[in-house]
Amino acid sequence: MDDIKKSMDRAGILVEALPYIRRFFNKTVVIKYGGHAMVDGELKDNFARDVVLMKYIGINPVVVHGGGPQIGSLLKKLGKESKFVQGMRVTDEETMDIVEMVLVGKVNKEIVGLINRHGGMAVGLSGKDANLIRAEKYYLSAEKVRDMPSEIIDIGLVGKVREVNAALIISLMADGVIPVIAPTGVGDRGETYNINADLVAGSVAAALTAEKLILLTDVPGVLNNKKELIQTMDELTARRMIDEGTIEGGMYPKVKCCLKALRAGVKKAHIVDGRLKHTILLEMFTDRGIGTEMVL
Repeated sequence: MDDIKKSMDRAGILVEALPYIRRFFNKTVVIKYGGHAMVDGELKDNFARDVVLMKYIGINPVVVHGGGPQIGSLLKKLGKESKFVQGMRVTDEETMDIVEMVLVGKVNKEIVGLINRHGGMAVGLSGKDANLIRAEKYYLSAEKVRDMPSEIIDIGLVGKVREVNAALIISLMADGVIPVIAPTGVGDRGETYNINADLVAGSVAAALTAEKLILLTDVPGVLNNKKELIQTMDELTARRMIDEGTIEGGMYPKVKCCLKALRAGVKKAHIVDGRLKHTILLEMFTDRGIGTEMVL
């Protein structure tokens, strides 16, 4: 009887997922892959399987990945100090070579290999491939004394997305390929830029008018001032919480990225806990979902 009950429970899960599978069939979902989910072996395998499953049931996943810890680790081994300003890595030419080597040559290919090993057909891309991500230099600003203009801070070869070659991604998806994108961009003179992976994911989702943008993080989602999870949040609430200082640190760019993507036509954005097994499937195919859902 226990075996029969377990089988019935599994069937119930499939039935619960059916309306969501039908709703998202042939839709594009952009996933920003980062944090603990990228370093834990079991979570890496689970992520690859989840992405392959999505493709096999008719959803078009696009993966944009980070790699900050891996970059920091190699820099340390090479005796080069990691420097950050306002959470952004200061990137000189030598650091950019290392960033590109880690993101494009190591992390990207590992993700591609995992997806392919679990039955998918993934292809790794950087911003230079077919001018996938056209970028321009990004400057930070710091407030100076009252009645004085802000100070502009040059943090090196750090960029922001100017344009995404959506046609390339659409062509790959039409051929059954899962694009895996490293967050680097190319400038007008061929220079390579290091770009925040959340910003790249948001820009890619906007360019594709994706059904969903899902950001994997190392926290349950957006928390209120009582440290309670907010399950659904609109733009008005998000801006109020930013002004109050409740949304700060690493969550600030994630929320801003989601709002920008929503305004550009992405249907929904989600900030979910990448430390949980099958977190993407739980968000997409269950009635309750997990994490924070953001809407306009």
